[in-house]
Formats: sequence, structure tokens, C-alpha cells
Amino acid sequence: MCRLMGYVSPSRTSFPALVGDQFSDFVALSSVHCDGWGLSTVDQGGGHNVVEKRVESAVQSSTFNKAMADNAADGALLHLRWATKGLSNSENNTHPFTYGEYSFIHNGSIFPPEAVTAFIDPKFNSLIVGDTDSERYFYLVMTEVEKLGLTEGLKHALKLIKAHGETTSLNCMLMNRDFFITLSEHNAMKKPEWAPDDYYEIKYLPTPDGLLFASSGWNQPGWTLLENHHMALVNRSTFEIEILALT
Repeated sequence: MCRLMGYVSPSRTSFPALVGDQFSDFVALSSVHCDGWGLSTVDQGGGHNVVEKRVESAVQSSTFNKAMADNAADGALLHLRWATKGLSNSENNTHPFTYGEYSFIHNGSIFPPEAVTAFIDPKFNSLIVGDTDSERYFYLVMTEVEKLGLTEGLKHALKLIKAHGETTSLNCMLMNRDFFITLSEHNAMKKPEWAPDDYYEIKYLPTPDGLLFASSGWNQPGWTLLENHHMALVNRSTFEIEILALT
């Protein structure tokens, strides 16, 4: 299980600048979600796209704060990993996963991890370097998006996963230069035993400086819940939010 955060902004910024003092509350979640952290930036103009990954807890990382401060962009994703049991801690298994201008992060589990491999286009299967369900989820999404378009491709990827695997959560964030998509799709009954009832919830916050989406577990006053079984589609040119049902 993991924690997710993403933003888009009309100007180049960073997670610490946009979230403010409460960003440290989110980073503190890595004391549990401690198996790695990853950052990807997706500038709308395409001039500054980076991926930083470390197999260590963000709150104890010597490079995390510098990576957050140094990589200003008008769009970015941040992932705090808590590895699914049985999957190794390695850079290959650390999110985000990227292809072309797409960047992807996931919170949850698909059992078995190979449940949807047969439905991934061979050109994407050949790019898989780790052993996580999340990486396969991403390339299944890429397969379906190329066939059906962005929103319908995502919806069909979810249907394939549900038909052929067991899931806890398929919460994810997907970003390219034109859109920022956040999916809230989970089974609250399959949360970790110790976790609060809202463990899988995702909320969002529009601000004058940008638009934030993030997992729960930290102080989020004024944030709006993205209802379960729904997708938020953000147009990066207009910053309009369209909420779409996934079923």
C-alpha cells in the first residue's frame, strides 16, 4: 500500500511550495510507507521532465528534500511506497512508472501480479523491468488507452483487472502534458487492519496557485473528497475538473 500526491499548476512550482507547511505531515506518512519514494515531473511544454527514485523512506532520505526543491515543474506526481508482501524493494519496483510523456503511480494490490499480463500489448510487455502488479497495471492502461482513448481506455483496463484478478485498491494518478487523471477505485473493507476507515480515500484542493490531489492520512482542511468509483479528469490548459463515474 502506498501514498499518492499530484499537482498541476499554471506556473512552475514544487510540492513544498504548493502544499506549504503541511507537506511535512504528508512526508511523515513515509515512516510506515517506507519502502521507497519517487517523483516525476511532467511539464506541459515538455521542457523539464524528470524521474527521481530512491529505495528508502522519504522522511529519512538524504536526497528527498533536495529533489523536491530542485525539480520545479507545472505538473508532478509523488509516490511513497509500502511494498506489497512478497514483492522486493528495488528501484525497478519503485513508482512512478513512465512511458513517453505519461507518468503513473498506484496505491493498492492486484493478485496475482501477473493477472493481466496476457492483455498487455507485447510492445509494452517487453518494457516491464520489475515484478510489481503496479507496473503491469500501468502498461495495461497504456495498451487500452492506445486502443480506446484516455478515459475509455482507463475504464476498460479496470474491467479487465476486476475480471481476471483480486484487488484491494486501484487508486492511481496518470499524467501527461494535456491531462491529469486521478482514479478513486477501491474496496474499503480490504484496507490494512490497523488503518482508519478512510485509508483509501483521495481528496483534492483547488488553489490560486494550482490543483492538488492526495491520499488520506494527514491534515487536509478544506479538501474535497473524490468519491469512490469515480475519476477526476483535469484539463491542464483550462484547469477544469470533470468528475466521471467509473461504472
